[in-house]
Amino acid sequence: MNKMFCFQCEQTAGCTGCTGKSGVCGKKESTARLQDQLTGALIGLARATDGNTPSASTHRIMIEGLFATLTNVSFDDEAIEKLISRVHQEKDALIPKCGSCGSPCSRNDDYDCDMLWNAQEDIRSLKSLILFGLRGMAAYAYHAMVLGYQDTQVNEFFYKGLFAVGYDYTMEELLPFVMETGQINLKCMELLDTANTKTYGTPSPKTVSLTMEKGPFIVISGHDLHDLALLLEQTKDTGIQIYTHGEMLPAHAYPKLNAYPHLKGHFGTAWQNQQKEFADIPAPVLFTTNCLMPPKESYQDRVFTTAEVAYPGMAHIDEAGGTKDFSPVIKKALELGGYDKAVTIPGINGGTQVTTGFGHDTVLAAADTVINAVNSGDLKHIFLVGGCDGAKPGRNYYTDFVKQTPADSLILTLACGKFRFNDLDLGTLGGLPRILDMGQCNDAFSAIKVAVALANAFSCDVNELPLTLVLSWYEQKAVCILLTLLSLGIKNIYLGPTLPAFISPNVLEYLVANFNIHPTGDAGEDLKEILGK
Repeated sequence: MNKMFCFQCEQTAGCTGCTGKSGVCGKKESTARLQDQLTGALIGLARATDGNTPSASTHRIMIEGLFATLTNVSFDDEAIEKLISRVHQEKDALIPKCGSCGSPCSRNDDYDCDMLWNAQEDIRSLKSLILFGLRGMAAYAYHAMVLGYQDTQVNEFFYKGLFAVGYDYTMEELLPFVMETGQINLKCMELLDTANTKTYGTPSPKTVSLTMEKGPFIVISGHDLHDLALLLEQTKDTGIQIYTHGEMLPAHAYPKLNAYPHLKGHFGTAWQNQQKEFADIPAPVLFTTNCLMPPKESYQDRVFTTAEVAYPGMAHIDEAGGTKDFSPVIKKALELGGYDKAVTIPGINGGTQVTTGFGHDTVLAAADTVINAVNSGDLKHIFLVGGCDGAKPGRNYYTDFVKQTPADSLILTLACGKFRFNDLDLGTLGGLPRILDMGQCNDAFSAIKVAVALANAFSCDVNELPLTLVLSWYEQKAVCILLTLLSLGIKNIYLGPTLPAFISPNVLEYLVANFNIHPTGDAGEDLKEILGK
């Protein structure tokens, strides 16, 4: 296969795979091929750790390399080529030299990803689950790593998992690796939860305005709280206001970030609407993670990237000496000046504010309220409606589903899928708002922790709780979260808006038989099925 092939995200062409000169995401054929080469080099690096001890720099390039291959992260061929070179340098430094010729030992050749894309479909399916799960997990590991938190077991599994992708395993041999990917991702999400809370405090509920005040401002998008903290520190006393975008919304719930008075509110809706919402704003936008779409000409001079996010011709902020200099972004904000009067960009349903910050500590503090409501019959069901948002038709399902949930139910939500409905006012139940935003996609850890605690309180299995997971997927972080849920034995998940193209019929049959996965259908009919009506 000498042309582009990519089917790692939900919007892939024809629900089979992007094979033309560019992907639906805007990624060029050359970029896709380089990302395959980077993946092959990382598998070669994983092979080189067999019998050799990886160093801190080995862990870093492994995490950064995997992170760069996520959908909507890097569109820059030059940046990917530099990563490939760094991986090869790390591998050369890691492996011993052989004999008088001084050449490296073999066993560590780069992997040809065409072997994966051309493999028997069930093998390809299982290896894709592992690879895409590792990519998603690498993003979480990266965010923890920049805050000074790493985990030996997580780091070691990146090598183990990639080695499996490049090895000639059978379907039966690959299945345990798939489940282990989910198990290790749980550990990784817990690591990031610890890193975020130890660094910025325990999140608490916060109502966030969708109004931009008069004056210069910066919009920061993505997931990386470390980048936001650096930006807040560098912009204090400048007169510049900071507004979050997309998955950065939950940052408002962290006490040490919310303590900055110029962290004002939230801009816009989900990531896939950026080309429209960013068209005319008089402010720069800083992208920190996998939310970037090819910028339109109307605003491309106002886009800045950092970390592994990159786009040809866009200004990139590098790390130097453990920090980043955001002065180019600050200069652009002052130059553009912002709005001359307050402007409100309402949510999808017309709301002018949203609430976030219902992490596991907050929800578990109200556990007695929840338990009493269940016992009294006031609370009949809990839904977790969350995951990724996207542009393909069919995602109104999640809005329709939430709107139709009965008044005696609670909706937990997380990740950017919530922007379909998080500005709705569905009232309260037992003093809690019916929609509880638990945070970013990695805060699926919070949802799992709450579910386990409730199961313990009711002396039952998680699958016996009046709890249903209704998930939307788009990219690879959703893949690793799904694998985590399956590894915990959680069943009866509703998944949509389409099933992953990389799931073969036999693998799908296995998931349905063992975990009762349901493809989403009609929101009303699915709700009736769940509630037994």
